Amino acid sequence: MHRVFIKSRPLRLALAALVLGSATQLAAKPLVVCTEASPEGFDVVQYTTGVTFDASSETLFNRLVDFKPGTTDIEPALAERWDISADGLTYTFHLRKGVKFHSTDYFTPTREFNADDVLWSLLRQLDPAHPWHDKTSVGYPYFESMAFSQLLKAVDKTDDHTVVITLTRPEAPFLHDMAMGFTSIYSAEYGDQLLKAGKAAELNSKPIGTGPFIFQRYNKDAQVRFKPNPDYFRGKPPADALIFAIATDSNVRLQKLRANECQVALYPKPDDVPSIKADRTLKVAETEALVTGYVAMNTQHKYLSDVRVRKAINMAFDRQTHVDQLFGKGNALVGVNPYPPSMMGFNPANQNPPRDLAKARALLKEAGVPEGTVITLFTRNGGGMTNPNPRLSAEMLQADLGQIGLKLDIRVMEWAEMLRRAKRGEADLVSTGWAGDNGDPDNFLTPLLSCEAAKTGENYARWCNPKFQELISRAREVVDNDERARLYSEALKVYDDDQPWISMAHPKMFTAMRDNVEGYVISPLAKNNFATTRVK
Repeated sequence: MHRVFIKSRPLRLALAALVLGSATQLAAKPLVVCTEASPEGFDVVQYTTGVTFDASSETLFNRLVDFKPGTTDIEPALAERWDISADGLTYTFHLRKGVKFHSTDYFTPTREFNADDVLWSLLRQLDPAHPWHDKTSVGYPYFESMAFSQLLKAVDKTDDHTVVITLTRPEAPFLHDMAMGFTSIYSAEYGDQLLKAGKAAELNSKPIGTGPFIFQRYNKDAQVRFKPNPDYFRGKPPADALIFAIATDSNVRLQKLRANECQVALYPKPDDVPSIKADRTLKVAETEALVTGYVAMNTQHKYLSDVRVRKAINMAFDRQTHVDQLFGKGNALVGVNPYPPSMMGFNPANQNPPRDLAKARALLKEAGVPEGTVITLFTRNGGGMTNPNPRLSAEMLQADLGQIGLKLDIRVMEWAEMLRRAKRGEADLVSTGWAGDNGDPDNFLTPLLSCEAAKTGENYARWCNPKFQELISRAREVVDNDERARLYSEALKVYDDDQPWISMAHPKMFTAMRDNVEGYVISPLAKNNFATTRVK
């Protein structure tokens, strides 16, 4: 090797300028993501919405296992590997060493991640005697609605880097469930610090995790700001900062994207996708997401408790026109079952009732529903993936029901407020949607339609059918996929007979970006993780 010395000052300055310019081109830049709603908080185990998961479990936390980017396949995360007993009841997780929790101005960890953090995170939700068990106002909706309190028999550690989880029964989707947001791992040390200081509520506003980004600040309805985690065990994220800019209107998100005020815009309207693709400065990622849009009918309310009334509403609804108007042709499938046809156990024998206004009116008369009866519909104030135009959607349903003598009282509200009130059972109808968290049918049926979820309020239809419950419970315990598919198909027949929902659509998922965005991987689980995303 030979050395080159720069002897003249002008040459040194010229080369310095060249190097500085190259470094500037290669330097990390902030990544601004225009998202559709405010997260409800950052203590992810209290929530079930995708926008909150994006800002918490995908950004701040990790789990023992994760999904491989862009798939529903499992890969190691905080657990490097695991062993499963022959009877399927015992899972032994061998934990990764050297993982660090976030350091912030409100917490400095004194140790690395270990088994105590796993125990704290799971036992907090499982054990009523745990000092943190009663420190939420809403309980643990995912943990409870998925009956994890009945599934987990014990969570123990054999040493600082080995955790053993014992189940009460075999559970086919268990590993996939353990990759979901509600199993995110918290710092037990931080939890102890907050409890001793009498500041338990700060777990929801000043989060600490092991994830790719570190929380900085949150201005509700405006912005969430994160900085990259320099000690992230998968490597520091390439973005200099991650900013979620909150814009409930999809038109506003697109305008900001075109103006380069954000580099990623989530959930553009499907009819805007062709113009986005035609813009040379923009690009679109798309996938057949595991998503369903639906209207839950409160089966505990007057009139809607009668299956004849629910059938009449389904008969009046013009699904195909609704899907074509909201999503554009080819961008969504008309909903029939609670989950898309690509998933195990989809029942092709189920069909939506033909639109028949005369028969619908006859059913209402038979059920004793007076002409002009008013029913309420809760819907959100901004468009998202499962419903790009909630106001239009509600008005179309209103017009359809008007033709059979029902008056629909549309109540538009902010997303988090709508969910809180829907969970309390205030509405007759709730227009909402669901994105599958783990690729398994159980993730649609148990959180949304089980008897346990009806008790917690996450099942907005408040529908509890013992036969349906028995079938989905048996399906969780069966390892053979053919048998599981058969059981789910039978369960969907029960659902079809009772019609607790108006199944509306299974849309494609779109994400719009500037053309200089790299490393974003769209997920069929409708999650958004920006750990590998950068702006060139």
